[in-house]
Amino acid sequence: MAETLKKKNVAKKELREDVIDRVKEDMLPKEKYFESSELFKVLGDFNRIRIVEALSREELYVNELVELLDVGQSTVSHHLRHLRSAGLVKFRKKDKKIFYSVVNTELVELLRLNLILLDLR
Repeated sequence: MAETLKKKNVAKKELREDVIDRVKEDMLPKEKYFESSELFKVLGDFNRIRIVEALSREELYVNELVELLDVGQSTVSHHLRHLRSAGLVKFRKKDKKIFYSVVNTELVELLRLNLILLDLR
């Protein structure tokens, strides 16, 4: 146990405190990183990314998304529910149809940049 404590003290002495302070000063509060990780969790599904991409191009209703993505209506509704609760898509009712669209165009740019980066590999 004493040896472990000695190793920690040696490692602590080797730290560059000025570098740590500079980096810490430039970092965001922990809550922002948590929010970011939650966003990526919501987007961590293949179909949700496809839905966001489709809705970035045109306002669509559920049956149009079903046809476009070739998945079941319950699957589309399930994913839309997650995207809505995360504040990524919004909806409006017209007659008996509910139309969906993207709330945040920066999110679309993030997804497109990600796809570009994948192509660069």
